[in-house]
Amino acid sequence: MRNQIIQPARLRKSQYGTDPALVKKRGAELPGMTSVLITDLFPNLPKTIYPGEDGIASIRRNTEATLAKVDLSRIKKGQTVNILTSHHGFTILGGEPYAEMIRTIKDVVADRTGAQVRLRSGVGLRFRETEEYIKSFKLDEYFDGQAMGMAPIDRGIPIETEIGTLFGLKKAYDADWIIHAHNSDIREVHFHRQVDRAFKPFGMSYARIETRSTYHQNLGPRGANFVARAIFNSAFVQSKFAFACFLMMSPHGVVSVDADNNLDSLDQRVNVAGLKYYGQILSLLGEIDRCVAVLDFSCPVCYVFAGGVIYANFLGVNTDLFDLEGTPLPPYTWYTEAFYDHKGEAMIAETPPVNPAIKMVVQNHAWVGYPSKFFAEKVPTVVVGRDQADLFNMDSQNLRYMETAVVADSLEGAMDFAHKVSGTDNVIIFDGAPGGFNLSVPLAKQLEEAAPRVSAKVEKELLPMWMKQRGIDPQVLKQIP
Repeated sequence: MRNQIIQPARLRKSQYGTDPALVKKRGAELPGMTSVLITDLFPNLPKTIYPGEDGIASIRRNTEATLAKVDLSRIKKGQTVNILTSHHGFTILGGEPYAEMIRTIKDVVADRTGAQVRLRSGVGLRFRETEEYIKSFKLDEYFDGQAMGMAPIDRGIPIETEIGTLFGLKKAYDADWIIHAHNSDIREVHFHRQVDRAFKPFGMSYARIETRSTYHQNLGPRGANFVARAIFNSAFVQSKFAFACFLMMSPHGVVSVDADNNLDSLDQRVNVAGLKYYGQILSLLGEIDRCVAVLDFSCPVCYVFAGGVIYANFLGVNTDLFDLEGTPLPPYTWYTEAFYDHKGEAMIAETPPVNPAIKMVVQNHAWVGYPSKFFAEKVPTVVVGRDQADLFNMDSQNLRYMETAVVADSLEGAMDFAHKVSGTDNVIIFDGAPGGFNLSVPLAKQLEEAAPRVSAKVEKELLPMWMKQRGIDPQVLKQIP
C-alpha cells in the first residue's frame, strides 16, 4: 500500500456529462482510502514506456522505431491515406499516448511516401465524442483540417464479403489507403472474448450501425467475431489496407508500440498480450468477496476505469471471461442483457449472474449516451447529486435509469448509506488512476495477500489453457515483452 493516493484521471468537460466543476469531491479523497500499484501486486509485469521517465516522447520514439520495419512501398506520392482510429483510445491514460501515436504515424507516412495523410475517428453511440477528442488534442490543426469524427449513422458503403453484403462507413474508406491505428487494451472482452481482438474495429468503429449491431444484438458476442474478420478479408478492404499500428497495453500502462503489414500476425501478439497482462488483474478482482464500487471517471457507466480495466469487466469477474469453454456466456453483454424477462430473471440458463461481490455502486461521476439501465437494475446504485440524476433522466438512452437508483446530496452521504446497507468497508474506486487502484485499506490488504497465489495460477494453469483454446502457438509468448 502507498501512503500517497494515486492522482485520479482528470474529469473531462463534455456534452455527454455533467460539468466536472459540479463534482465537489473525488472518491480518492474520502477518508480511509489508500493506493496499490499494479506492479507491486504483480512484479512480473513488464516495465512500461508510458508512464515512464521520458514521458510522451517515448511514444513517439517507439512508434518511429516500429514503423521503420513496416513496408510502405505501396503508398505513392500524392495518394490519400486515412488513419482510422477509435474513441476508446482517447480514454486510456488521459488519451495523450494514443494521440501522440497518431501524430507520429502521420509524420512518418507523409515523410516517407509524400502522401496526403488524414484522420478518421470512429465512435459508438455518443456521435460527437470523437469530435471533442479531435479538438481537445488539437488534431484538427495537426492534420491541417483533414481530421473528422465518424458516427455509425453516417453514410455507409457496401462491402461484399464471404458472408454477404455488409456496410462500412464511407468516410473511413474514402482514401486510396487505410491505416488501422488501435490499442490492445481488453476493454469489451465480454464481447470479443480475446478472439480476433485486433480485427474488432472493422465491425464496430468503421462500420454502419446495422453491421456493428451484430456484436450487440443479431448474432451475439461470440458469433459476431467473424463479421469484423469478414469485412477485413474482403477484396475491397484488402485493396486499401496498408498496415496496422497498436499501442500494446497492460493494466499499468503502455508496454510498447507494435505495427505490422500483416494484421493476422499482429492479432496473435495482441491476443497473447491481453491474456498475459490482463489475466492476472481480472483473476485477482475475482477474489473480492464483497465491496462498494465508486464510479468516478468521465465515461459512460460501463467504461469507467480502475486498474486498467473497465467496470463492465468487473461485472463479470465472478466468471473466467477468458475461458471459452467454461463461460459460454458472460454475465453482461447487450446480447445477454436482452434475455431477461420483465421480472429481471435470465431467460437463458447459461447466463451467469452479475458479480455478486458488488454490493452497491456509488456513482460520483459518469457520462450518459450509453444505455445503462441494466447496471442500476442489477446492482443497487446511489447517484451523487440531483444534477447528475437529472442528466440521466433527460438522456434518451437512460430514461428509466433512475427508476432503480436513489439520489444522495453528497458523496459523503452516499458512502455512509452504502456502508450501512452493504455492511462492508471494502471500497474500490473506478477513477482511472494510472498504474494502480485507489481503494480502502481492508480491500488493499486482501488484494496484496491474494496476488502471489493468483499470479502463480494464471502462469501455470490458466494462460496455457486460454492459449490452447484459441489455437495460439506458445512460441508467440516469446514475442511479447
